[in-house]
Amino acid sequence: MKIVFLGTGGTIPTEKRKHPCLALKREGELFLFDCGEGSQTQIFRARVGIGSLQAIFLSHLHGDHVLGLPGLLMTMSQTSRCQPLLIIGPAGVATWVRHVCEDLNFHPAFQIDVKEVTPGSVFVSNHYRVDAFPLEHTVCTLGYSFCETDRPGRFQVEAAMRLGVPKGPLWGQLQSGSPVTLEGGKEVHPSQVLGPNRPGRKVVYAVDSRPCQETVQAARDADLLIHDGMFLSEDGDKARDRGHSTATEAAQVARAAGSRRLALTHVSPRYRGEDQKFVDEATKVFPDTILGRDLMEVPIPQTEGRAGQ
Repeated sequence: MKIVFLGTGGTIPTEKRKHPCLALKREGELFLFDCGEGSQTQIFRARVGIGSLQAIFLSHLHGDHVLGLPGLLMTMSQTSRCQPLLIIGPAGVATWVRHVCEDLNFHPAFQIDVKEVTPGSVFVSNHYRVDAFPLEHTVCTLGYSFCETDRPGRFQVEAAMRLGVPKGPLWGQLQSGSPVTLEGGKEVHPSQVLGPNRPGRKVVYAVDSRPCQETVQAARDADLLIHDGMFLSEDGDKARDRGHSTATEAAQVARAAGSRRLALTHVSPRYRGEDQKFVDEATKVFPDTILGRDLMEVPIPQTEGRAGQ
């Protein structure tokens, strides 16, 4: 799994920071979170590939988060894509997408499924789920938590041999969670040869927002929290008035949630050449902080467990 920051600016794009868009790649599947103006160009520059795009999760209907969607959809219609595309977002998203297609006389060969959601599980597979949670912004805004299903524990070779399970296909069946029957009728269950379950990875996206308890809860023990860090503390009044967070406030959320890492994004265009100030400010509160940059890739490695587990 890896995260690719496609756009890390906010409100007005700059030469270094495009409008918000985040790509999550996992085992051949691609997911986008927000789709600001210029997203498709950033996708091509990052070479993440749109053929494997499964779903787009929109946080809210402010222009800097959605105006890249029409262009991306029209580009996708020029490909050989035939599988449906899922677009998920808060109330109003379905009407907006419908108007885009109707007003532009746009009729893609693939189906576009739009799902308006409220907080809760909004996308579920056998290997992961995506939960939505409310954020505190100037309009109805959702954050998203991408949570992998827990992985089976490590295979205990000595335990399998002690139970008489011969090396080969039976080991694979046990690793996949299926019991096996040995010669003579003896049954061996996965719990007899597997260690404790290993937690799946969690990535949380909370942009645009004030710091709020809902994000703290969603980001509990997250491997990576991607949080609005639009302002420095010296402009805290602007953050409060406009429904955003400072770098310090984002760090406080990460610390309260017990997240492993924090990535700041949605940086205001008012700050030119001041990236280090964001890092310095946040790391005083939460040391493992990075500042997102356009086209930056952040791997999310497998872990054996989390603090307190």
